[in-house]
Amino acid sequence: MTVTEAPTSTRLLTIGSVCSRLKGEFADISISKIRYLEDQGLLSLRRTQGGYRLFSEEDVERLETILRLQRDEFLPLRVIRQELASPSGGKDRKRTRPFGLGREEDLDLSELCRRAGVGGELARELEDYGLLEPRSENGEKRYGEGDVDVALACARLAHFGIAPRHLRAFRTAATREAGLLEAVVAPALRARNPERRKTGMEDLQELAELAQELSQLLFWRELRQLVPA
Repeated sequence: MTVTEAPTSTRLLTIGSVCSRLKGEFADISISKIRYLEDQGLLSLRRTQGGYRLFSEEDVERLETILRLQRDEFLPLRVIRQELASPSGGKDRKRTRPFGLGREEDLDLSELCRRAGVGGELARELEDYGLLEPRSENGEKRYGEGDVDVALACARLAHFGIAPRHLRAFRTAATREAGLLEAVVAPALRARNPERRKTGMEDLQELAELAQELSQLLFWRELRQLVPA
C-alpha cells in the first residue's frame, strides 16, 4: 500500500489503530466520530492512493486535544477550532470562555440531526423538554449551532440511560443562572450609548466566565464526595 506524500521515516497509523489506542482514555471514541471531526475541518489527514486515512503522531496528539476539550470543557466544535488555531494549539487552555454571545448559523432540523448524529425523534424529545429551543422563521423551525452541541451532549448521556426528561434540571439551572446575570447587566445592554452597551457585553462575558467556573468547581466538589475514600 503506497502512501501519498508521506515521508518514509514517519510511522503512520490507520484509523482503526488510532481508535484502539485511544479507547483507554476515550471510551466513546469511534471511527465515525473521527471521520466527522475530519469533515468539520478539525483534522487534516494524509491518505493512501486507495483513500485510506493515515495518522502521524502529531495528528494523534491533535485528536487527543480535541477530545479532551470536548470531554473536559464541553466546548462546541467551532470554539475548539479557534483554540487549535491559537499559538498553544489548545494545550495550555486554563478555563472555559463563553463564546456563545455572538450570532449563530441557522440550521433546519435535518441539518441539526446530521451534524449532531441524532435522530429526529430524539431531537423532538429534547425540544419537548426545553433542551432545544428553536425559533420560528416563516413557519419553519430554525436551530442555532449551539443546539448541535446540546443535542450531541444529550445523545452521549443517553448512552448511559439518562433520558431527556432527566435533564430538565440542567435547563432549569441554566435559566436561573442566566437570570441572575441579566439582573446585573440588563441596564447596560439596553442603554442608548454604544460605549455603555459595549461595556455591558464585556461585563456579561466576564460574569459568564466566572459563573461557569464556579459552577464547575461546585459540581466537581459534589462528584468527589461520591468517590469512596
